[in-house]
Amino acid sequence: MSEHETTSFMEALSARACEALASWELGAQIPQLLKYRENAVFRVTLRSGEPAALRLHRPGYHNKNALVSELSWMAALREAGLRVPAPVSTLDGRQIVALAANPVFGDQYADIVSWMTGSPLGQSGVLLAHSRERLVVIFRSLGEAIARMHTATDAWRPPANFRRPAWDGDGLLGGQPLWGRFWDCAGLSPDQVMRLSDLRLLLREKTDALRHLDYGLIHADLVRENVLIDGDHVELIDFDDGGYGWRMFDIATALFKNRGEPHYELIKAALIEGYRGVRSLPDSALETLPLFMVLRSITYIGWIGERIGAPDAAERLQPYVADALALADTLQTGTSR
Repeated sequence: MSEHETTSFMEALSARACEALASWELGAQIPQLLKYRENAVFRVTLRSGEPAALRLHRPGYHNKNALVSELSWMAALREAGLRVPAPVSTLDGRQIVALAANPVFGDQYADIVSWMTGSPLGQSGVLLAHSRERLVVIFRSLGEAIARMHTATDAWRPPANFRRPAWDGDGLLGGQPLWGRFWDCAGLSPDQVMRLSDLRLLLREKTDALRHLDYGLIHADLVRENVLIDGDHVELIDFDDGGYGWRMFDIATALFKNRGEPHYELIKAALIEGYRGVRSLPDSALETLPLFMVLRSITYIGWIGERIGAPDAAERLQPYVADALALADTLQTGTSR
């Protein structure tokens, strides 16, 4: 976009946020844009004076039922004592507001969730600034939080119309994976297409054999930016990709971007210790961690492959591919990371 087009779009985005905000009758205010990725997220102020997060959901990604399901799950986790956002209803009891298409945006939905006070654990590609001792505290707490989330979820009875995507064999490796066809996306060389296609078959064989591994609702995107640190407490945000999947996928995702950390083995041990202090995690399940590291790595290829027209997409694709293939090699040789 040109500078003029960018300015015009941001003005339209702000107007869209104000349009959504009117449904909560919070008075005149200017929503503060926090991030614009899959969703646009704004900081707004509730009638109580407390901050909250207004989310404008990406058109076409989730339908209304899936979004209501996400909010009902978050509310159940909050009620169970987890530090996660809670839905904020309109005065007439709606948790989701529909916004009609206009010349800039398609039909989409908006919601507001409560504000979380912590700061992001870190940023992808940047070494964590915490001390060795602090990393142990943080990742033990994160492991505990993940285990509590899984346990509280198993104790919860979802409503009859609950619908969320599945990060199962089809969702990760089927004809139309949730985050895109990683083996034949634009930007791959013929050799990469062949190797990733072979990898897909291998991974499908291995996931088809996971008949007794812990499975249920998972967050599915516990990257650093979605883990907030508030003192010694951990807060989990952005359940947008939450759905059904193997619980090891959450553990792998929480570790994935930390593999380059000098204290990675310490981080991994602390997270596993924290998880095991709350919930069972057999050695047989931990042995699948290399497999789930590969499964996580291929999602990034599919994700960027569906956005190959973005300014830096081509540059980001190749490291993702190299990482996935390197992890696949360790999977086949029996080493782990």
